[in-house]
Amino acid sequence: MIDAATKDTLCRLAREAARNAYAPYSHFKVGAAILGEGGKIYTGCNVENASYSLTICAERNAATTMAADGERRIAAVAIFGGASAGDAAPCGACRQFLLEFADPELRAPVFLVGGDGSVLETNLKELCPYPFRSFVPNDEA
Repeated sequence: MIDAATKDTLCRLAREAARNAYAPYSHFKVGAAILGEGGKIYTGCNVENASYSLTICAERNAATTMAADGERRIAAVAIFGGASAGDAAPCGACRQFLLEFADPELRAPVFLVGGDGSVLETNLKELCPYPFRSFVPNDEA
């Protein structure tokens, strides 16, 4: 369970991360903040590329920073982007990427934050009800 202060911090940091987005093609800036199970928060922003398939989304950017720091489990995620809550919901690739670091029951809350201040709360299970999961627990990798 994530308390209100932690939720607010994640949402604020996701909004702040979006300011650093490199989005010269879509002009759609997204920021993400991931709370690792150990209590540290990792942020990321989208970074576009002229070869669109090389673009990295904000949540994958934050997750790779988390992994590089040695953390392997997501406790919560906040994603900021667009005018309203849900406008920057994770794409399919990001949903699968986040699952790699999810608890077995996919309980980690996901807060989708809009520019108008609205927040849609969901979780990894609702975002990806039929996940493709590895048979190797992520803490053994």
